[in-house]
Amino acid sequence: MSKISIIIPVLNEEDTIPKLLEHLKKNTFNPAATEFIFVDGGSTDSTINLLKNETSITLIHSEKGRAKQMNTGAKQANGDILYFLHADSLPPKHFDFLITEEVNKGHEAGCFKMTFDSNHPWLKFTGWLTQLPFKSCRGGDQSLFITKSLFNAVGCYNEAYVIYEDNDLISKLYKRKSFVVINKWLVTSARTYHTKGVWTLQYHFAIIHLKKFFGASAEQLNSYYQKYVA
Repeated sequence: MSKISIIIPVLNEEDTIPKLLEHLKKNTFNPAATEFIFVDGGSTDSTINLLKNETSITLIHSEKGRAKQMNTGAKQANGDILYFLHADSLPPKHFDFLITEEVNKGHEAGCFKMTFDSNHPWLKFTGWLTQLPFKSCRGGDQSLFITKSLFNAVGCYNEAYVIYEDNDLISKLYKRKSFVVINKWLVTSARTYHTKGVWTLQYHFAIIHLKKFFGASAEQLNSYYQKYVA
């Protein structure tokens, strides 16, 4: 039986942790074959206190940076399937069973289709696009499952990327034709869109993708992100 390691990078997520923990408890099909690894990047709120009292999870610490945190979690993982999940994304019911089923079919990597917890027409549309098989429709908020052997073979997450680390890894997987979109909905938070403004944030994300397409470095992408988004 395959064991799944769910790896969740966190940084000051006290508002999302209780809801996420409750959701995972209710929607995991086989807890005995699943481990939950939370990787903290230096939280200064109540995140650590909320997690350290949870006996069903493992809490480890890492340098700040989602790529670094996820790689650290992967190194500690005991599962032969890794599942990278953002703290504000809620996977579908029996997500672990659905992932294992796809791996047993020979699909070594993939994600779920995604919807935002928002009724904004544009976010509804962009969420709908995530069910399409194209690389341009992918993103980290959809979560990512990958066999540990394939994760190591493609070189893990590139820690040079402070942002865009998910897209960088997914691009490598698409080149290997090793990706599938599971036909179940994951729900993710639209909190950043609500804070920054839907059209403003979408514009800056589009610029980041264009910069990467035209050869921008990881440092250049992060510089733009820090200036206009963070």
